[in-house]
Amino acid sequence: MFQNESGCIPYRWKNYWIRGVLSIPMISSFFLITYMGPIALIVAVMGVQIKCFHEIITIGYRVYHSYELPWFRTLSWYFLICVNYFFYGETVADYFGGLVQREEPLQFLARYHRFISFALYLAGETVLGDNFAWTHVTLLIVVTQSHLVIQNLFEGMIWFIVPISIVICNDIMAYLFGFFFGRTPLIKLSPKKTWEGFIGGFFSTVIIGFIMAHLMSRFQYFVCPVEFNSETNRFSVECEPSDLFVMQEYTLPAVLQNALKWETVNLYPFAIHSVFLSSFASLIGPFGGFFASGFKRAFKIKDFASTIPGHGGIMDRFDCQYLMATFTHVYIGSFVRGPNPSKVFQQLLMLQPEQQLGIFHTLHSHLRERGMLPPAATQTE
Repeated sequence: MFQNESGCIPYRWKNYWIRGVLSIPMISSFFLITYMGPIALIVAVMGVQIKCFHEIITIGYRVYHSYELPWFRTLSWYFLICVNYFFYGETVADYFGGLVQREEPLQFLARYHRFISFALYLAGETVLGDNFAWTHVTLLIVVTQSHLVIQNLFEGMIWFIVPISIVICNDIMAYLFGFFFGRTPLIKLSPKKTWEGFIGGFFSTVIIGFIMAHLMSRFQYFVCPVEFNSETNRFSVECEPSDLFVMQEYTLPAVLQNALKWETVNLYPFAIHSVFLSSFASLIGPFGGFFASGFKRAFKIKDFASTIPGHGGIMDRFDCQYLMATFTHVYIGSFVRGPNPSKVFQQLLMLQPEQQLGIFHTLHSHLRERGMLPPAATQTE
């Protein structure tokens, strides 16, 4: 079945088995890192970001090498450090206010963080001039969007795990449907993509994403925002789950009531959101891969690198993930997230004591006027 007339395994099947075998440790590693907690996930995101940056910059070096631009790779890495300093500094100021407040050096860095970041960037720009557009575009694609992945993580690990998992699911299911049933080419930029794989991947991803969202919504570890406890110096994922992760009763449309003989169904609201995330991952997410395919074809290369046999480079595996991360971040901000009490509290800790006291009195007066304070609290005023 797997051998041709000469007794050798065809390349198509050989590549299938290589991809399949190596996918198992890759997926297992993802679940292991998830089990290790937020710190491990942040480190993993940074590792992926650095490797993707390296792969794209290596291609850029081959292009710019003919122009004899000095220090291309060295200064590209300098810009990577500058941009990461800016983004991670913003994260520390937003989510680690208690820690920053206790450490005087961190207070100085937090207060002048944006000025320091701009000065570092300006120093590199002065040296490079306008010859490093490649580096800037790479930073925009890789670093900016990987930072959004971490922002999604702080909203709750479920917002990190589910989007990544459904992209992986879509990639696997589209490949399997295309491998076994694919006949109709989808797009010229990626000749191996087929309509059969595209459609099969869509329906499979929506179903699997819905089941995954339903199961994960039951656990605080996944649904609670990731917060830093300044007293224990550890991340905590304990909270009272929001309504998004509380079972709700929904009335089915009349058509479904007649077909299923059910009038209502109990679902977690997040499971409904997962349908939109899965739809984007299946219908729009692959265009991140098409863009990468066009990019590689323009430079006459098959893969970004040869890091993973049968898969190519790290960027080849994460080309769709970056687009998905951006959509997830926009989706949370547009349809899900309200004011974040933890973030507001961390910002309050950055204020001077007299400013904190002024806010306390203002809030106390506001709550008293609305009748939200118990009598005992009002009498002690």
